[in-house]
Amino acid sequence: MPYVFQNKLKLYKDILFPAFRKSGYITLWLLKIILPASLAVRLLDYYGILAFMAGMLDPVFVYMGLPGSTAIVFITSIFLPLYAPLAIITSMSITLRELTILALMCQISHNLPVESAIQAKTGTPFRTVTALRITMSILVGLALNLILPQDMGNPVFIRANAAAITSMGDLLLVWLKSSLQVTLFITVIVFSLNLLYNLFDANKLISGLSKGIEPLLRFFGLPATTGFLWLIGYIVGLAYGGALMMDQMKEGKVNRADAGLLNYHLAMSHSILEDNLLFVALGVSLWWILGVRLSVAWIVVWGRRIVLKLRAGGTKMKIKSV
Repeated sequence: MPYVFQNKLKLYKDILFPAFRKSGYITLWLLKIILPASLAVRLLDYYGILAFMAGMLDPVFVYMGLPGSTAIVFITSIFLPLYAPLAIITSMSITLRELTILALMCQISHNLPVESAIQAKTGTPFRTVTALRITMSILVGLALNLILPQDMGNPVFIRANAAAITSMGDLLLVWLKSSLQVTLFITVIVFSLNLLYNLFDANKLISGLSKGIEPLLRFFGLPATTGFLWLIGYIVGLAYGGALMMDQMKEGKVNRADAGLLNYHLAMSHSILEDNLLFVALGVSLWWILGVRLSVAWIVVWGRRIVLKLRAGGTKMKIKSV
């Protein structure tokens, strides 16, 4: 009989209570990052700063096979979760080819103020991961413009007009409503993750689960210790996976070097359920999304490993010369 069902007292003491305690701490930590960042971005949009920044990118977007008007979608995705750029996309006249390019760019570079801050807490500098994601998203856009078929048809969505925010009061009200929704969502997700981890840990399933995906991890250049966190990042996303990674680093279950490699991978590819289905629902091919993101993640991690190896070799040569 599994451990957690042998004794109800142990279930509460070793599983539920620790999950509640850790979830409370992690949820507060996430909200301190997410809520101020979301308000700041709404203010930038309200005062037209996002639109101004998008206008500056118009000439660049021509080389990615995109109309200049779509620059606002990419800029919005950088600052906010994917729901925001999706709302803008559905109000545009756009081809499926253009949507596919935008989808991949937005998936690689979205919600950076929050996600980069979380990754910074787990060992990868904010500026490094932000620059990496923006650079790779632009390179992916350029590459897709070269390889995608010219005629892919039209998306399946119907254009809709989003309600305009006309006053600071409206803005704060919308932000407050969305913040309450986000708070509830984060609380449920974080508690579920911690509960799941405690259940797996109590039944000694973590090591078996990690061992089962070791061949896949090796292919992507990731250490075996990151197996469970890799799964979490792919199922529920970078923010929640990063929060759990921070907790595991404190407990010594994942070291800083391993967490850094996982950060590079998850920066390119994470949340394959929610993120991908959002665009698949609009008509984008799931195989294009998965294929590109997994390929980019593979390139980035192995590139990072080569850089680390060269640095280590250089350090050894300096030591020998001394």
